[in-house]
Amino acid sequence: MEINGSSVLLFKTNIRTESDKQLMTQLMQQHEINHWTVDQDDVDCVLRIVSNELQLNDIIALVNQHGYQCEELT
Repeated sequence: MEINGSSVLLFKTNIRTESDKQLMTQLMQQHEINHWTVDQDDVDCVLRIVSNELQLNDIIALVNQHGYQCEELT
């Protein structure tokens, strides 16, 4: 799936709380990821990222390095 040449990446995570989301906000800003959301009401806490630079494995590694579970949503 692409939006204006950018890929939309979807992940299953354990980003459940507001403090988790605040940490992700800082992390995304540090890596210049401007278009992202976390659906904390979904059972899979779906992380959606729009990026034309980062790949699937880059995001998984980044989120995992900060103590969260992250896997491709299939």
